[in-house]
Amino acid sequence: MFCPKCGKQVSDDAVFCPNCRAQLKATDSTNAAAPAAPMGATQSTAAPMGAGSGGWGLPMLFTANYVPGYKIDKVLGITYGITVRSRGLGGNLIAGLRTIGGGEIKEYTELAHQARQQALDRLQEHARGMGANAVISVMFDSTEVGNTMDEIIAFGTAVVVSPSDGAAAQFVKLN
Repeated sequence: MFCPKCGKQVSDDAVFCPNCRAQLKATDSTNAAAPAAPMGATQSTAAPMGAGSGGWGLPMLFTANYVPGYKIDKVLGITYGITVRSRGLGGNLIAGLRTIGGGEIKEYTELAHQARQQALDRLQEHARGMGANAVISVMFDSTEVGNTMDEIIAFGTAVVVSPSDGAAAQFVKLN
């Protein structure tokens, strides 16, 4: 099967595209072991965890303080993911040369993107370890460490959610 949004090949049983996180097919919201993911959820894994393990392989991420169509059953607490990054000497030299001409410094843009993604991945792993199937109020912060490193932290509130009445109606099968 191929993702209709990004065109990448995905497994036939995938619910979300692991590349662009688009929803690929409707989920069975009556299955308590694998709750349906809300439209717009950031879900970086397609495979639900095994029966009885509480839901998705990685928790859904939301910047909002709620999950539309879902009720928060339990607040588990703060969850976070941290990474500290530094560009190597070669990258710093190339980036330094780019500052002469001005414009975007692609080496640092890529470094920032990778750092934020790694912080989000670690946030999801931490939340999963807490037993969460969603994280609300997700935000980023960064701090300079010395003159050559940046700390990036993604944080939010780990929660357990379940579909509220009528939530299944908002899902559309895409394939």
